[in-house]
Amino acid sequence: MNRPTKKITAARWISEHCGFVELSRDWNSSDLPPLFSTLDEKPLRELRRSSPLLFAEKSGYFVEEDIIVFTVFPDHYPNIELENHVLYVVGDFNDWGNVEGENHWKLQPIEVDGQKRLELKAPRKRCYGRKWAQFKFVTDDGQWLEALADAPNIGYDQQGNRNFRIHPHQTGRHLFTFTRSHREGFDGGGGILWREENYEEASDLAQGDYFQQAGTDLELGAIVGKNRTVFRLFAPRATGATVSIYKDLQNMNRSKVLAMERVDTTTWETVFPLNLHGYYYHYNLEDSHGQKHTGIDPGCDILDPYALAAVGPGGPGIVWDRFLIDQPANDFVPPTREDLVIMEAHVRDLAARAPIDLDERERLGFSGLRKWVESEDFYAASLGVNTLELQPVQQYDIGDAAFYQWGYMPVNYFAPHAGYASFPERGSQIREFQDLVAACHAKGLAVVLDVVYNHTGEPNHLGHIDKRYFFELDSKGEFFNWSGTGNTLRCDSPMARRLIIESLTHLLEVYNVDGFRFDLAELIGLESLREIETALKKVRPTVILIAEPWSFRGHVAQKLKATGYSSWNDGFRNFMRQYLKGRGDLEGIQYYLAGSPGHLTSFPAQTVNYVESHDDRCWLDDITENSGHNGSDPTYMDRRRTHLMVAILMSSLGIPMISAGQDMLRSKGGVQNTYLRGDLNALDYDRMLRFPGTHDYFRNWILFRLSAKGRAFRLPSAPCKEYFRFWHTAGSSALVALYNADGSFGRERILFAVNPHDEEVAIKLDGIALKKWTLLADHERFVETGLDTALFRCEEGILHLPAMSCGLWVE
Repeated sequence: MNRPTKKITAARWISEHCGFVELSRDWNSSDLPPLFSTLDEKPLRELRRSSPLLFAEKSGYFVEEDIIVFTVFPDHYPNIELENHVLYVVGDFNDWGNVEGENHWKLQPIEVDGQKRLELKAPRKRCYGRKWAQFKFVTDDGQWLEALADAPNIGYDQQGNRNFRIHPHQTGRHLFTFTRSHREGFDGGGGILWREENYEEASDLAQGDYFQQAGTDLELGAIVGKNRTVFRLFAPRATGATVSIYKDLQNMNRSKVLAMERVDTTTWETVFPLNLHGYYYHYNLEDSHGQKHTGIDPGCDILDPYALAAVGPGGPGIVWDRFLIDQPANDFVPPTREDLVIMEAHVRDLAARAPIDLDERERLGFSGLRKWVESEDFYAASLGVNTLELQPVQQYDIGDAAFYQWGYMPVNYFAPHAGYASFPERGSQIREFQDLVAACHAKGLAVVLDVVYNHTGEPNHLGHIDKRYFFELDSKGEFFNWSGTGNTLRCDSPMARRLIIESLTHLLEVYNVDGFRFDLAELIGLESLREIETALKKVRPTVILIAEPWSFRGHVAQKLKATGYSSWNDGFRNFMRQYLKGRGDLEGIQYYLAGSPGHLTSFPAQTVNYVESHDDRCWLDDITENSGHNGSDPTYMDRRRTHLMVAILMSSLGIPMISAGQDMLRSKGGVQNTYLRGDLNALDYDRMLRFPGTHDYFRNWILFRLSAKGRAFRLPSAPCKEYFRFWHTAGSSALVALYNADGSFGRERILFAVNPHDEEVAIKLDGIALKKWTLLADHERFVETGLDTALFRCEEGILHLPAMSCGLWVE
């Protein structure tokens, strides 16, 4: 006997009192389908056929008789400004071809009852028959709209691309809505029952998109008053909550357990009649209704997302009275964006081998780095950079203080990492990190923090509060891994966005940091990034905002042109590694020297130019002539390419960023991923003595860029096309560039030349009398007052650039 075909595909709530049921096939009968509630086994209340737009909102289409209506709701694609683009549908039915300009595949904008969408009506027979057909939407400039993660009709092609599928038997007539009158909060159980003679089928009732808009305005965390402490936690689907409080970490079994009560539909609270500053605490939650994808485990101790300090990644949190935190002096003014010169570094990499007297514990964290910063010879300050971009310092998932990690697996966004503290159980990390930032400011260094709001580490405390609310999940409740680290935070849910903004505000106000670099910012989303910018600039108008604008899902750099963010420029990085091996092109070097105009930036300081960061191989290991990508003993040509690199980096409009140790010709022995390798990442300051010429070359280029003479490299706004003048010779990517050729930014003009090839290049300089210019630097030397020996040969207006050379002149 054949088993009956499954009747119900899915069921979920679309508001607090309204749900919908999706059947496996269109329902063409005039009678209603036999659907009941599993709670009371009564027919679903006010069951009726749904608008087909409810289906189209997720699936991208619905069918009206012989017409298929392709539909896009712009709100689902906030990272693409659809109002500024023409949108087309492509798929199996038009061979996935180039349809630009073909109106019969173009969607048109419409607005009904204030709701905007794009639609295309096409004959059904033109698009599909009895079989599935896959399709996707694409903009006129080639941006593909990814099929929604929770679309009911996802399909994959042979290359693994996720597409929409047209189901011949699901056209929009397979959806029904219903209401239920008694429902409190989000913790109601129950499901849907299909019941007919000789057949019965049950389906769970999941939370819908409306659930992701739940939130509270109540203050959260452990809130200390004069004679009481309030514990408050957002946990929308928990059916019970407790907080455990204890003073002795060695006797946690003697903790006091307090039951918490709901104070609104999403939030739990209890009040203890004592100031508990310095006590430890954790939460436990229950889900007696067995709801899907809550992640709630009664045996799991949860670290408060709003804990201001923690003993370790698993907690417990430390109750901390905000009024006992010293407020830092706010008299440091960071450089303007165009004046930034950034060094990316890790707390331990800087402190581990610092050439000063430190004990073993100090070399692990904040206090040791603070002493190194305060010393007369602190490396970053003596090199001349003015901004230190620290890899993550928020509490991450490593509990053993001796164990090294980069820190990109956060478990709490308010608490400084306990492993960097001298006495984490006492909350010393709060004062120690404050002191580190203050020491940097005293040295003239702005502090930018690398922050990770696209995913979380383990223990995944947010995932145990409500997995479905805080994370991007597929239809089976599994994490989407667009971050490449196991999960993806749902940053557009109100309480996730609030957590992000309030923790960043806390870092600004309590620690006085100067800005943030957002890891995998594409996953945070354009709308959330804009809200973050607005909120933080109200607190600190000078805040520095930098985005790593990509993820495994997409790239958002072009969309950030209309914001106050600067973006890491991976194009610059990739181009430079090819250009300095003689494989770049003339258009590319002109584009990057000019600050990546048009495509990536609306003004130069929106690009952060770099060739090395913590990820992947370091610069030297990537370009070395040695085997195995091991640059430990660099060749003559390795060193020369590094000199040309920093010359181009400092001469390019935008914000230059170096990775700590590049000036010492740092190598990681050819290892590509060193996120756990403190032995390889710790700076070997002896290399500064081994390669003093390269270190000094970096330092002088930085000093010149920040000087009055280097102003032509640091533009506060976009230059006109006449700002640059370029000279080159046929068949070569070598060039000479004149900055401020039109005099639009003052009197200072700069001439820069570079030849990345292994043979001499001759370039004719029309309109330039080089005798009236002073050569300050070549590929080996940099003298502020000018070089007076071994100068470049220039005869009859023709400049001869030796192989692998560069030069810098001022008038």
